[in-house]
Amino acid sequence: MVMLRTVFFSFVFMPWVPSSTERQFNSKEVRLPFDDPQKPERDRASFVDYDHSLAFMPADTSDDTIASPAVGDPSDLPTCLLCVCLTGSVYCEEVVPDMTTVPALPKETAYLYARYNKIKKITVKDFADILTLKRIDLTGNVISEIEDGAFSKLHQLEELSLAENRLVKLPVLPAKLISFNANHNRLRTKGVKANAFKKLTKLTFLYLAYNELEAVPQIPETVRILHLQNNNITSISDETFCKGNTTHYIRENMNEIRLDGNPVFLAQYPNSFICLKSLPIGKYY
Repeated sequence: MVMLRTVFFSFVFMPWVPSSTERQFNSKEVRLPFDDPQKPERDRASFVDYDHSLAFMPADTSDDTIASPAVGDPSDLPTCLLCVCLTGSVYCEEVVPDMTTVPALPKETAYLYARYNKIKKITVKDFADILTLKRIDLTGNVISEIEDGAFSKLHQLEELSLAENRLVKLPVLPAKLISFNANHNRLRTKGVKANAFKKLTKLTFLYLAYNELEAVPQIPETVRILHLQNNNITSISDETFCKGNTTHYIRENMNEIRLDGNPVFLAQYPNSFICLKSLPIGKYY
């Protein structure tokens, strides 16, 4: 009977009593397979003391250097957190908080839409490394200055809109532009170089309405649509659209010229339109 109680006691209570081997295992560190047992104890790696939160943090990084950007400063945030980035396209429209500079663009960006922000200036560095740009739309900003050479490397740029800004002069424009829009600025004739558009041999759409121009700039033969309404143009000449020394010249491409809203009295210059397929829109009487 005594033996039976002994066996029963051993069967019930033995699972809760760790073996000496198990106690030895638990009392030691768990070493990595490549630990050198000859090294001092403090140099050996231990799973127990390992902090996973430090896995990708440089050893000398302080708390200050890993702090997140201050809220309200969009220049410190990656562009694709502030904007919508799709393959080849970046949309930064009405960004909150206010975007005051051209954002850093991903490589291979072809289309940039940064409309209705508070961008003040375009610098040479803004587009220097984005040579794939085909379209830039900066409508509705407060741009008053564009540095010389800001667009000089954009050999693929076909469409550029600077409408609804505060420009008083134009920079050198890319040679392959097809469409240029500078409506609703503060452009005056002295701020537009005589050959500003002449060398743009692919230019088809030119919009310069609602400015302060006193004269019509030189217009390339390729232009089909020309908007100059609501400027301060007071006169035109036989050379403005046609070639005054020949009556055989026909300007084939020009389909629409708007000169309405200018003080010029078009009926005084009949020879200025002799080469056109249709008369300009404007004041004749």
